[in-house]
Amino acid sequence: MANKEASVAELTNLFESSSAVLLTEYRGLTVAQLKTLRNNIRQDANYAVVKNTLTKIAANNAGITTLDEDLKGPSAVAFVHGDFVATAKAVRDFAKANPLLVIKGGVFEGKSLSADEINMYASLESREVLLAKAAGMMKATMGKAAATIDALREKLETAEAA
Repeated sequence: MANKEASVAELTNLFESSSAVLLTEYRGLTVAQLKTLRNNIRQDANYAVVKNTLTKIAANNAGITTLDEDLKGPSAVAFVHGDFVATAKAVRDFAKANPLLVIKGGVFEGKSLSADEINMYASLESREVLLAKAAGMMKATMGKAAATIDALREKLETAEAA
């Protein structure tokens, strides 16, 4: 009993300290395949095979009740502590290569997510790419503003000279 309570406490802590959770079913995957998935997401998440009843109690303790219906069959959870989009991409890509892995759903910043919504997040470009695009757009806008100001300066100088 003490072991179960410790497991629930540990899972509750993981739910509370994670920015997101991805719930998966891993039926039919080998230990080696699960190890590969763990290694793929290690930088941003911890992936743990869980007992459904203990996970349901821990999630509820952490204020998450939206996973209750999906906690059936062999379940594993990715507890995200880093980049959610990178984790979603890695899990989605692994699921494409290993169709036995099924993304059931998840929670991101307190909002319940369906498998389709997780796949939408996985389709986003990386944070670095988005920042580079934003910087490029700002640089272009600043360049246009500088050209406009320079044209106004030239017009004023021409008007003053005349």
